[in-house]
Amino acid sequence: MNVSRSPGMPHRTFMAVIAGSLLARPRAAGAQTVVKASRIVRFHVGLDHVPPSLDGLRDGLKALGYEEGKNLQLDFRNVADEAAARVAAADLARARPDLLVAFENQTLRAAKAATSQIPVVFLHVTDPVAAGVAVSLAHPGRNMTGFIALGNAPSKEAELFKQRVPGLRRLLVLSDPDDPGGPRYRRQVHHVGVALKFQLVERDVRSQTDIERGFASLSHGAVDGVFIASLDLRVKFHALILRLASEQPKPADLPIEAYERPELVINLKTAKTLGRTIPPALLQRAGQVIE
Repeated sequence: MNVSRSPGMPHRTFMAVIAGSLLARPRAAGAQTVVKASRIVRFHVGLDHVPPSLDGLRDGLKALGYEEGKNLQLDFRNVADEAAARVAAADLARARPDLLVAFENQTLRAAKAATSQIPVVFLHVTDPVAAGVAVSLAHPGRNMTGFIALGNAPSKEAELFKQRVPGLRRLLVLSDPDDPGGPRYRRQVHHVGVALKFQLVERDVRSQTDIERGFASLSHGAVDGVFIASLDLRVKFHALILRLASEQPKPADLPIEAYERPELVINLKTAKTLGRTIPPALLQRAGQVIE
């Protein structure tokens, strides 16, 4: 079944349409309708937060006629890291749910290793073709389909950071050396640093302990901001890094998240807490302002 998104359709609705189409079961003509609860397992790495798309999937499925307690069972697995994701994926594959929803690259790789039969919808991932889960974007050809994060643009994010903090001189760059997408992020941030004349203070981190040590190694005010040059780190340690950044660097680590196209999200509450004023010109560019 081919499903395409109309320009005005919200992403959460389209994700639910894909999930609903994969759950659909043909019925024989004249056969009695038997209500069978479809089981969807949503699967995510990062214990300090849950993906914002979680409720959107539930709401979208309800609009399509799939409702918890009636014809739908929704489960959620949140795990610490990719090793735990692989163990959980193998366990889920044995339980054979009707659908897996993989929320980022690590769970996508774990799902690929665990099953080639159970349908998988993925989102917040970078390159499913390179990861070997799809033959092509137009025709995935296997058991997985979903969304890719075309808008993840580290160079643009770094430029916006510089605009937000004109006096930026030193930027702490956190990267996970095990993240396949990390080298691309670091290259782009390097190029922007050279062009805009700010220095990078780089730290390789894999765990919560690594991150805490990385921040502890800095004297207060040693850097003017923090850049997370790894999608894996962003999904695993989002809240931790925001907390540590608010305690150490002078400017807020305002979240800039992209999905299909670059989108600037400004958290005014965090900015006010840290005593920062957001320039009106930057507010006008924001796709979302969190009050």
